[in-house]
Amino acid sequence: MLFAVSAGTNVPTPLLLIYKDSLHLSPQTLTALFGCYAAGLVPSLLVAGPLSDRIGRRAVVLPFVVLSAVASVLFATAAHSVPLLFTARFLQGVVSGGVFSVGTAWVGELSHGDGAGARRAAAAQSAGFSLGPLTSGLLGQYAPFPTVLPYLLHVALVIVGLAAARTLPETVSKAQEARSTRDPLLRKGDGWRFVTVVAPLAVCVYAFPSVVISALPVLIGLPRDSAVVLTGGLAGLTLGASTLAAPLQKRLRERTPVVAAMMGAAGYALALVAARHDAIGLLVPGAVLLGAGGGLALASGLALVAGLAPASRRGALTGVFLACAYIGFAAPFLTAVAAAHGGPTLPLSVASGLALLLAVRLEGHRRQP
Repeated sequence: MLFAVSAGTNVPTPLLLIYKDSLHLSPQTLTALFGCYAAGLVPSLLVAGPLSDRIGRRAVVLPFVVLSAVASVLFATAAHSVPLLFTARFLQGVVSGGVFSVGTAWVGELSHGDGAGARRAAAAQSAGFSLGPLTSGLLGQYAPFPTVLPYLLHVALVIVGLAAARTLPETVSKAQEARSTRDPLLRKGDGWRFVTVVAPLAVCVYAFPSVVISALPVLIGLPRDSAVVLTGGLAGLTLGASTLAAPLQKRLRERTPVVAAMMGAAGYALALVAARHDAIGLLVPGAVLLGAGGGLALASGLALVAGLAPASRRGALTGVFLACAYIGFAAPFLTAVAAAHGGPTLPLSVASGLALLLAVRLEGHRRQP
């Protein structure tokens, strides 16, 4: 379920270069297309989580999984229509908001062990985010019907995911449904911790990898005859690192958020050098660091949310966390806009500096008694 939907969200990513050539799109339009996903996702996150606390996880998740296939069908027919591309991408955001917020809470409730649910949800999403663009990049570069076949393959994956999700038991009891409208979203005294620690960490989840996936392939001159597959491979590498890093949260424990922010700062610094000197090779270690930092931010953030939220409001608070996370999808657009007026030095330098400052804040919080 989480894997199938997350795989679909990045199927269009390497195909953006095909749309760029066929529709003559500017870098700003491309990053806006990538980012309009968040415009559908954030409201969905904020609505779906609380709704599932009241009526149950299954009743919310399964219809959204079906809509994931609908979004891919729209993409398969949208190769020559900019408005249809934006519509399909927006619908992907709506779908992802419902599945990621509620599905993450559902997996957590079905899992046993400290932080096990957070690690499983983070790994499933990161694996989907990785394999989706990697597969579509290969198909987009070498297969026939490059703007159709990747989406049809995703539809088949969604059918499998839907069949698996239907076997999962409901976890929201009638008593929890009744309490969901009475219990506070956060316990008294936890609000400041959420705003200054959890929310900034959430933004890093997608601000780190999305710049590598969406903005840098447009800003750096990739070889034209292999640009699509290289973009897909770069996305797969970035998000594959996220998948492999998420389980490290069990070993790093309370140090995980600090390590995540430090990886992001270092990754942005490498991306800066790569962009300034067209050094494609440096994108590889930069992508690994940014992907791993995002994966650790997701796993540790979800673990913090599970500790802060009452059981009856877990879906709602997970939705708020992920809404903060998807603010990070604005990073590629901001990077492209700033780069258009002065190159990538300023936006990537600022991003690296902010990540470093966050690491200092997180370390200070970790040391508090």
